[in-house]
Amino acid sequence: MLRRSVLYAVLAALIAAATFLAVQPAQSAAAPVRIMPLGDSITAGTGCWRATLWHQLQLAGYTGIDFVGGVSDGGGCNPGYTYDFDHEGHGGYSATGIADNNQLPPWLAAARPDIVLMHLGTNDMWGHYIATATKLAAFTKLVGQMRAANSTVKIIVAQIIPMSAASCSTCPADIVELNNALPGWAAGLTTTQSPITLADLWTGYDAVADNTDGVHPNNSGFQKMANRWYPVLTRVLDGVTPSPSASATRSPSASPSASPSPSASPSASPSAGGACSAAYTVVSQWGGSFQGEVTVKNTSASASAAWTATFTYANGQQVSQAWNATVAQSGTVVTARNATYNGGLAPGASTSFGFLASWNNATNAVPAVRCTLG
Repeated sequence: MLRRSVLYAVLAALIAAATFLAVQPAQSAAAPVRIMPLGDSITAGTGCWRATLWHQLQLAGYTGIDFVGGVSDGGGCNPGYTYDFDHEGHGGYSATGIADNNQLPPWLAAARPDIVLMHLGTNDMWGHYIATATKLAAFTKLVGQMRAANSTVKIIVAQIIPMSAASCSTCPADIVELNNALPGWAAGLTTTQSPITLADLWTGYDAVADNTDGVHPNNSGFQKMANRWYPVLTRVLDGVTPSPSASATRSPSASPSASPSPSASPSASPSAGGACSAAYTVVSQWGGSFQGEVTVKNTSASASAAWTATFTYANGQQVSQAWNATVAQSGTVVTARNATYNGGLAPGASTSFGFLASWNNATNAVPAVRCTLG
């Protein structure tokens, strides 16, 4: 009888344990960070920068993310790799129109973003009749609506890509005026709980060569946009928020300047034999860190299968992160090799890679870059 009692007791304990486990909620993995790309047609149907940015993030290990929004492009970018189709881009929409018509709150309620990537303002430029102050007031209203939906939302606002004078004679100067006003505007609205960060998509972007019609990006434009979103977004994902006033003041010109500081002038160094050239640019720099970019061009008469770029730092700079290339640093020497998708360059074609690095806050000398083709 004792043995039977012990057996019954064991069975009862097992049944109780099974019942306890059955009613326990399943433990779920950490929820992905919800990122809303918000904008007009540059973000919507033609917004293949989203696919490129998604791919860069996945390759760098940022897999716990989810692009969100009430619109899907259905995979129409066809980049040759998978990406998240969702976004909140609406062709023809303006910042002032979205704000005046209170269109954003229901979009936010449905998408519930943790981070918003906002590229708006292009459709506010047509005709030169909306004042910059009115555009900024619309931006301010949209920020308020974002925070009403999520008090801790992180907001990344683009200094928008340029438009060509051929497409709109007054728009280039109006875009410069808006972009120049954004650092002060952002500094006045940013908070610790809900920071506003600027992404400089204007610098280095050619309104003719990088657009299909002077307004909408082509493939090189998509790549440049993704390259500029990426370091800002990854810093926000990593919990680092740079000052919104880190961007340079611009003046209207036929071609955008890629020199946000005296130390940021590009340095071009043809390789031996003239087969390849490379130019190094400091895109922006802030307290102990900076973003750099190197453009590699095939100057030979034959297509390349691969390329390598090398440069040597003189002031203790250290690369911490890179995209669109495999980058390694040994001492002062940095070596970059093409990614799987950008090694093949036709004669005269170019590609670029970007990186984040540290500097000593005193001197950030631009190194000469040597490149070779394979």
